Amino acid sequence: MVKRQALFMYPLFFVAYFLAACAAPQTPPPMTPTPSPVPSATESIGAVAAPTSTPDPCAGARGQVEQVAFDSPSIPHFYIYFPACYPYEEETRYPVLYLMHGQNYQADQWLRLGVAEQADALMAAEKIPPFLIVMPFNKASWRGVDVDEFGEVLVEELIPYVDEHYRTLGTREYRALGGISRGGGWAIRYGLTRWDLFGAFGAHSPAIFYRDYSKLDDWLREIPTDFRPQIYIDIGDGDGDLADARRFADLLAEESFLHEWHLYAGGHEERYWRAHLEEYLRWYGGVFE
Repeated sequence: MVKRQALFMYPLFFVAYFLAACAAPQTPPPMTPTPSPVPSATESIGAVAAPTSTPDPCAGARGQVEQVAFDSPSIPHFYIYFPACYPYEEETRYPVLYLMHGQNYQADQWLRLGVAEQADALMAAEKIPPFLIVMPFNKASWRGVDVDEFGEVLVEELIPYVDEHYRTLGTREYRALGGISRGGGWAIRYGLTRWDLFGAFGAHSPAIFYRDYSKLDDWLREIPTDFRPQIYIDIGDGDGDLADARRFADLLAEESFLHEWHLYAGGHEERYWRAHLEEYLRWYGGVFE
């Protein structure tokens, strides 16, 4: 009995083995790829230099004033105003304004009126272009103009000296002169007779020289049309020189010379000139633009 059961189990085992061998092979489970490591935030891929800005040396700077000795008995010294950027912009050249003081005053009259501070403010606000201001001392301003060599020394010696020693634009278009009282008289004389040097002049409460009255019309007619200077005249309604200044303005109109004429309230005094200083500088700045 035992032997028959054994023989019966053997064929069954053989059949099971055969079926297992014929079964399709099982597909292995898919493999999950391992991600590549990502650089952390602290890993440096390459250093990049941050851009740096060059500070502007002119920012917040003020103009400077120097007193310069000059080898002339008529002009023993002069003051010169440098705009704020003059020491730093070594390739830049500038227009020049020559300002003359009144009779019996010193070369610092314009400085006392506040010309340096006013120029700083207007230039910083870009209301006028930067320019040099030269203020010569007319030592013998109390003397008659016929024996005072100030004017000739100004045009023949001082202007060449300034152009040689400072960075100026040495042409008439970038050179102007102006003056108060007697200085205004000088401005009229040389603004009309040396039109080759000056492209503009301002006469502020001018004291026109007596001997120049009879020459003014001839001087005006001798100026070539293309070289007529720009002209600015102002005076107070209480000024003793008002009648003469008005006659000069009328003559300019008769000769068809473009000019500005301003009659304000005030007298022949520093309070008047100080009140109109900004207007003067704006006009000169407009000449240089």
